Amino acid sequence: MSYPDGRILLNSQREGQVSRFRFWVLLAVPLAAILFQAYVPLFFQFLRYLEVPMLVVVYFAIMQRSQISGLLIGAVVGLAQDSLTTEPLGMYGIAKTLVGYFAASVGLRLDVDHPVIRLLLCFFFYIVHKFFYWVILRAMFGKPLPFDIQNTLVLALLNAVVGVSLFHFLDKLREPA
Repeated sequence: MSYPDGRILLNSQREGQVSRFRFWVLLAVPLAAILFQAYVPLFFQFLRYLEVPMLVVVYFAIMQRSQISGLLIGAVVGLAQDSLTTEPLGMYGIAKTLVGYFAASVGLRLDVDHPVIRLLLCFFFYIVHKFFYWVILRAMFGKPLPFDIQNTLVLALLNAVVGVSLFHFLDKLREPA
């Protein structure tokens, strides 16, 4: 259903409301996601395919419905993730900054409390994140890395399913309205 202001509504009781989080949540959740991404795959190789920091950026960006907040969350999480990897500094920072901005833009237009919408957003933004990362590698560093679309689609689906359950958990950490 579409309304004159351009916002698409899907039976949400929290329509148009910006979610608020306690300060410790805004620090602890991204930090836990970054540490998960850096250290858990060292022990469990099959978990290296999860992009938990990107999912956290998408969640906070769509829930706060502010493009500036999305930019800042994406930049901070991306640069922190860069500092713990062997990749050049700024690779994840740029990709996550762009994802945060676009996720916040979508959060302004859609009811993002619906699980199907969240699944689609996680799927879409994983692909966007991988594409931006691939473009940055090719453009800035000249690395001839192929973009494997089949692998990306499968991993996007995996991250989308994990993202929906992660978003459900993070909803519990929102401050009551």
